[in-house]
Amino acid sequence: MRLRHIEVIQATLQTGALPTAAEHLQLTVDAAEQLLGEVERELGFLLFARVRGKLQATPEARALQGGIEQMFTDLDRLRQQASALRQHQDPPLRVVSTASLAQQLLPQSIAALRRRFRETPCHLSSQSTDAIVRSLLLHESQVGLSLHAPQHPSLIQHPLALGKLQLLAPHGWLQPRQKYVALQEMAGQAMVGLDGEDPLSTTLDARLAALRPAPVVQTRVQTYQMMRSMVEAGEGLAIVDPFTALGAKAAGLDVCPLAPAVPVTLYALMLKEHEPSAALRTLLEIVAEQANAMLGNQA
Repeated sequence: MRLRHIEVIQATLQTGALPTAAEHLQLTVDAAEQLLGEVERELGFLLFARVRGKLQATPEARALQGGIEQMFTDLDRLRQQASALRQHQDPPLRVVSTASLAQQLLPQSIAALRRRFRETPCHLSSQSTDAIVRSLLLHESQVGLSLHAPQHPSLIQHPLALGKLQLLAPHGWLQPRQKYVALQEMAGQAMVGLDGEDPLSTTLDARLAALRPAPVVQTRVQTYQMMRSMVEAGEGLAIVDPFTALGAKAAGLDVCPLAPAVPVTLYALMLKEHEPSAALRTLLEIVAEQANAMLGNQA
């Protein structure tokens, strides 16, 4: 298949009408029909069937749709890179992090980087750790920031900072100047849980389940940020990562670490084969410095 063939397939999938697809591609309808016929003959199966005078994508076309969309995403990224080279810009820095880091740590770090690398474009996104791994393996991102160290033969994990899991509670729940809260104090409490297979949450759930009486968890959410919101709404207590706790404390919630402490490590994830740019090396230094400063202020 040539690129023009794939463009016709994509445009027809998106518009559902060949005349509209042809107009989008600045082709005549006859030319678009000819290209579509060529690629169907080459593939050996129909991509679109005419049903009541309209084109309808076949199962084969739908099966190809994901790969086609990914190809155009990669093509757009290649065009952006070529444009940057043409304008003698630095290559873009692509960073993906988990939600709590994107809220509390990454904005300040990028702002500090900008003062030193003014011409470096930055592309930031927030994903789960599993999605971060996929993004790195597909070369969609250059570095991932996570509180987990997924084991994958193609990845390396650089520890940047160490913190502790923190309890979130409504204002006034903790005693004044309380330095920590024993895990045993969670017995019988109404708590907000974390859904999914978060490694920290899995370990913690096992400890909480052993308490007598066990905590009452009626609501589970997908992110630590959502846990904070549920505590603010009065749904109960929550145990969250230290970066989420920083924002919660500033918003007026009671925050303190568990005893015994449950350590949390901030990792930078990268492909083993990837040679970091000067901007990326500087960003990781900034992230480590800011994270340690932020966590050093916690009890």
